[in-house]
Amino acid sequence: MIALIDGDILCYRIGFATNEESEDVAIRTMAKFLEDMLMFKLEVSDWRTYLTGRDNFRFGVAVTAPYKGNRKGEKPIHHALLREYLELSWNGVVSEGNEADDEIAIAATEQGDESIIVSLDKDFDQVQGWHYNFVKDEKYYVTQEEGILNFYMQFLTGDRIDNIIGVKGIGPVTARKLLEGKTQREMFATCAEKLGSVERAIENGVLLHLQRTRDEIWEPPYEDTECQSKGQKTTAMDSGTDTQDVSISGE
Repeated sequence: MIALIDGDILCYRIGFATNEESEDVAIRTMAKFLEDMLMFKLEVSDWRTYLTGRDNFRFGVAVTAPYKGNRKGEKPIHHALLREYLELSWNGVVSEGNEADDEIAIAATEQGDESIIVSLDKDFDQVQGWHYNFVKDEKYYVTQEEGILNFYMQFLTGDRIDNIIGVKGIGPVTARKLLEGKTQREMFATCAEKLGSVERAIENGVLLHLQRTRDEIWEPPYEDTECQSKGQKTTAMDSGTDTQDVSISGE
């Protein structure tokens, strides 16, 4: 099994934990954390560590609010050093035009159940396969159906970290109640209604979706989209229609 490691989050967590330490201590802390996790917690035979590069297509997609526009905090002192260390010493992969999250999701799709995603980011819960939360020391599996539901739930709850705006007053519990048991088309229609327009729902979908293939851009469900949640095909949708024209029943 191969571990697909979210290097971005490690650079921040280890970086802030060693903010007042020397560069040597920061490097040794990162090394010990990874060695202990890979050898004793996961017992994997291979690993890759993913880091986000400078370019990201999502910055040009966000209209409602600037993507990641609320991230104004300072980076850890050793952030750049730790990034370089992971890239050079821990099979680092730096994304180009997308995010590390996308590259991890692509690799997880390619590797299937022979891989495990290592992160704390709930965005990965849309991806089928094995996951490991290293803070909770929790290994869990996300099915395809669960991944689809988790993805659409985020349309409504939004993502505070990435500044993706959801629906005020709707949290995970309410979102699940609104969407559970529906086809993909029905889930999309519900999201469009609650967000106020199809355009807003599409925007959230493109921003939230993690790529499964290179250069993939998410599109709303159409006639030939397989609905895994109910084992049936979705109905065609004109993504340019007004919200009121989108059938909540999916018919």
